[in-house]
Amino acid sequence: MGAGVVKSGGGGRRGRRGGRSAAMHEINITPMVDVMLVLLIIFMVAAPMLTVGVPVKLPETAAAALPTEQEEPLTVTITADGRLAIQTTEVADAEMIPKLTAIAAERTSKKIFLRADGAIPYERVAQVMGALNAGGFNEIGLVTDAEGPSFGAGEASQAETDG
Repeated sequence: MGAGVVKSGGGGRRGRRGGRSAAMHEINITPMVDVMLVLLIIFMVAAPMLTVGVPVKLPETAAAALPTEQEEPLTVTITADGRLAIQTTEVADAEMIPKLTAIAAERTSKKIFLRADGAIPYERVAQVMGALNAGGFNEIGLVTDAEGPSFGAGEASQAETDG
């Protein structure tokens, strides 16, 4: 980051100074770039080491593990003929929101699972989801089976093996 020195050659008017050196007014940035690249490499190597935890062998005890859910998950089911059930108890449409409000007041978790038959129209599912929200449950999980359609994910590899 220093200024260099340029020797002025003799000739013409410039030679009057008698061989004195004139200061170069440009900044040499090469050393600065070298230092910045070294720092970048140091930080790139050191950063992953800062996020890793310290390996520890924990002691074994007879204590039971903490439960992940403090309450049993609440489930609402819509059957194929459109009837509603909270857990296993069947509920009329008009009683749904008051019962959910009473249940929500007693629970700490606002999580609820909605199980709906595949033949139910989407409009009915959306109406029940609105009732769940109005009843105080805003974390709604839709329960499905894992063996659903692949939407072409496995068909490309199947076509390659057939051809």
